[in-house]
Amino acid sequence: MQSTILIQMAAAPTDDRPYSLELAPGEQALFGRGAPGSPADILLDDPAVSRRAGEIVAVGDYWLLSNLSAAKTYVVENPEGGGEFVKVPPGRMGAPIPFEFSRVCLPAVDGTVSFLVFAPQHVHVPPGRADGGAATQVAYPLDQNAKYFRILVALCEPRLRDPSTSRIPTVPEIIERLSGLGLSRTAIGFHISYLAEKKLHVKSPQDNEGKADWQRHALVSLALKFDLVTSEHLALLPPPGR
Repeated sequence: MQSTILIQMAAAPTDDRPYSLELAPGEQALFGRGAPGSPADILLDDPAVSRRAGEIVAVGDYWLLSNLSAAKTYVVENPEGGGEFVKVPPGRMGAPIPFEFSRVCLPAVDGTVSFLVFAPQHVHVPPGRADGGAATQVAYPLDQNAKYFRILVALCEPRLRDPSTSRIPTVPEIIERLSGLGLSRTAIGFHISYLAEKKLHVKSPQDNEGKADWQRHALVSLALKFDLVTSEHLALLPPPGR
């Protein structure tokens, strides 16, 4: 298993190769513009970035981020997730970052500047490990081969492809997206109700009067929140544009 944190910057204008830095557990790296006599380990050459903007400390299979700025919030994104990110406010020290692959984004004069951090592969409990007693029930028993699951993936598709969007497909859009399944409006409605009531057990909000689409919004929110649907499941859908 990889035992170091790998930090990668985009190639400098005078170099055609990305710059990489490895940190063993316990080692640290300063990022920012740097100061005379005190260069930054991770150079972010932008006037809006502090000379000592922050610090990274490698710890086992994760890492800590300290925001040394007095006024700017940093964002750590999971490029492989469904819009997951962690905000690190000004002055926050030692914020643990849980992602194996991260993009650290800082406000810049023109948008943002960023660098990538690769953590060692996380350790997980081996599958099938018994803990004694009664078997643990499955909270959300979804069959990925079922039509209802493809409908759920289609509902989540816009958010998976663009985490910044709040758009959720309508029933006619789902019919068109899954045209190969030959589903009618009634069938789509049945599967959505089945997902909401029997599979994911979403609750009707008290203020849903006049909001007939609450089930679709609730399903997408829950599915993405608990990784019931991820970007890998997009392979179950036809290629976009077909």
